[in-house]
Amino acid sequence: SLKMASDSPESLMTLCTDYCLRNLEGTLCYLLDNETLRLHPDIFLPSEICDKLVNEYVELVKTDSIFEPHESFFTLFSDPRSTRLARIHLREHIVQDQDLEAIRKQDLIELYLTNCEKLTAKSLQTLVSFSHTLISLSLFGCCNIFYEEENPGGCEDDCLVNPTRQVLVKDFTFEGFSRLRILNLGRLIEGVNVETLLRPLASLAALDLSGIQLNDVGFLTQWKDSLVSLVLYNMDLSEEHIQVIAQLRKLRHLDISRDHLSSYYKFKLTRRVLNLFVENLVNLTSLDISGHTMLENCTIPSMEEKMGQTSIEPAKSSIAPFRGLKRPLQFLGLFETSLCRLTHIPAYKVSGDKNEEQVLNAIEAYTEHRPEITSRAINLLFDIARIERCSQLLRALQLVITALKCHKDDKNIQVTGSAALFYLTNSEYRMEQSVKLRRQVIQVVLNGMESYQEVTVQRNCCLTLCNFSIPEELEFQYRRVNELLLNILNQSRQDESIQRIAVHLCNALVCQVDNDHKEAVGKMGFVMTMLKLIQKKLADKTCDQVMEFSWSALWNITDETPDNCEMFLNYSGMKLFLECLKEFPEKQELHRNMLGLLGNVAEVKELRPQLMTSQFISVFSNLLESKADGIEVSYNACGVLSHIMFDGPEAWGICEPHREEVVKRMWAAIQSWDINSRRNINYRSFEPILRLLPQGISPVSQHWATWALYNLVSVYPDKYCPLLIKEGGIPLLKNMIKMASARQETKEMAR
Repeated sequence: SLKMASDSPESLMTLCTDYCLRNLEGTLCYLLDNETLRLHPDIFLPSEICDKLVNEYVELVKTDSIFEPHESFFTLFSDPRSTRLARIHLREHIVQDQDLEAIRKQDLIELYLTNCEKLTAKSLQTLVSFSHTLISLSLFGCCNIFYEEENPGGCEDDCLVNPTRQVLVKDFTFEGFSRLRILNLGRLIEGVNVETLLRPLASLAALDLSGIQLNDVGFLTQWKDSLVSLVLYNMDLSEEHIQVIAQLRKLRHLDISRDHLSSYYKFKLTRRVLNLFVENLVNLTSLDISGHTMLENCTIPSMEEKMGQTSIEPAKSSIAPFRGLKRPLQFLGLFETSLCRLTHIPAYKVSGDKNEEQVLNAIEAYTEHRPEITSRAINLLFDIARIERCSQLLRALQLVITALKCHKDDKNIQVTGSAALFYLTNSEYRMEQSVKLRRQVIQVVLNGMESYQEVTVQRNCCLTLCNFSIPEELEFQYRRVNELLLNILNQSRQDESIQRIAVHLCNALVCQVDNDHKEAVGKMGFVMTMLKLIQKKLADKTCDQVMEFSWSALWNITDETPDNCEMFLNYSGMKLFLECLKEFPEKQELHRNMLGLLGNVAEVKELRPQLMTSQFISVFSNLLESKADGIEVSYNACGVLSHIMFDGPEAWGICEPHREEVVKRMWAAIQSWDINSRRNINYRSFEPILRLLPQGISPVSQHWATWALYNLVSVYPDKYCPLLIKEGGIPLLKNMIKMASARQETKEMAR
């Protein structure tokens, strides 16, 4: 019962919609002349399905970078006989004039156009075709919809000098929109006469005039018998405005809130104004006065205010004018006002900055249309998550995800939202989160990384990814995560901290994953990127975490992946290996990582001849005596040489050092290791070791392989005994015991 609805699996409807949109050609459509999408002639879909297809399409284009928009998508809904639309929500640059034009024959009931900046006055004409059915319309933030292009003069050359001018359309009104009840004109462009525009509407129920400056709102009284909701966010108010509002007695929702940072604002709220609202607007259930300064004290004396348990009963209200309310309000907006910190507030839901509940209410109420307020509310949530503990974690996560999706291009929201996500996904909250929710977090984090090259956002996103189990939880976006991280690491100017986190993530992503994943990442330029980082660090003569992680990542990505091993050699990896060895003779961690990687290269028969030089063989032989990192460096050096020896004396194409001399040093090294050493290495497969058992050409390689198996199965029996049996190691060991060429001590160990 505690689980949120968002936690349950997606409905079959949602899954099918998503699948069809991602595979339009394979499902509902075919391609005409290889470019235009056409609906199959036998398809008839009701509005329940079509609405969802359109609304989900807009959502996908907006939030999923892999999803390709289709030029001709909206034409699929041009004929109401096969596809019916009723309620659609379109946003931003996704929709253009020709898209609305394509669906003009539909009987739309609800049309929300939010921040559709590409729409021009052509779309106003298209709206007229919906006038007989439209009940609800939003043109919020469609800043060009009242502009048309005026073409000066007929002359071609003249047009180049003097491009099309935009002219404000003055003659459009809502004449004929007989059923329109709900209208949002938020952020309407200056110069449009709102009164003339709205006069033909007979009975408006809800009107939003956010961000519009009107000195005279007397015309609103023509709907005093029908208007139940009025939003005047950021409108400069005066005494005249207040008198008009007080006459709209049917109002249930009134929002006169403002962004207190936006501009100088003469109007101050007084006790008298609030009293006027309470006395006249008797049906009021929701009031928003966020951002207002109170001119005088509306609160009751503080002694009385602090008394008793917090109550939402109007009679006990700490805000004096609200004692006249008949019942508590459903919602009261007090964000960025001093009133939200009072004890007794007569409302079920309050937006404010006093505590987590109020802050979450604010994010919920303002996300859609007021990103400037939302980013400040998320900032408060960030502090709560960082300093205290979030008590409504799932709700908080859900709200931040929604805000990040909704405002993908808003820098403030991306910065504060990505920072809040880091604290909301850390380990102490882990238990409460479902797979679905954690995947949603990963999606918005990757969106942020994609849209913003900005350092703070990149760092926050990378840090948030560190809160997940890698690679398991990122597997479903494997390619994309790697591409984004490599992108960060390939930038010429780099922030040290981001570089460190990104290399750490890259390393974790290629650890313990399937070979096809490693090959794919190799093809993306992973090997090259790591070698470039190593080269830079070498030039600065620094051996830090970035240097060590880069070698470790190369060790992981070359594991049983010959293509990546070859890339390492082709991009002068061996040269860097020798230079690092020379520059940092004391760095044990580094030596271990480098030799682990060379062990992987040496397992590839075709590449071994490239290791067969006097210089390399001498280096490997000298490292046999290394005591770095316990036995690890010596062990890996011996492993490299074991594979080289396995090719036989005829492959030994160098005079110095002699093969026998190296063999002697290998025996000495193996005999010096403690058989019970705890290990700093992780085998996914024994195959490369097992292939050294059934051969007589190099007894020392056989011995190294047997020692390796013996050590691993005796120190970590639970992990490695099953692996040895599964990969057929037992018969190989039994046969080896019978071999004449095998050394006695090797046989003992095998037994």
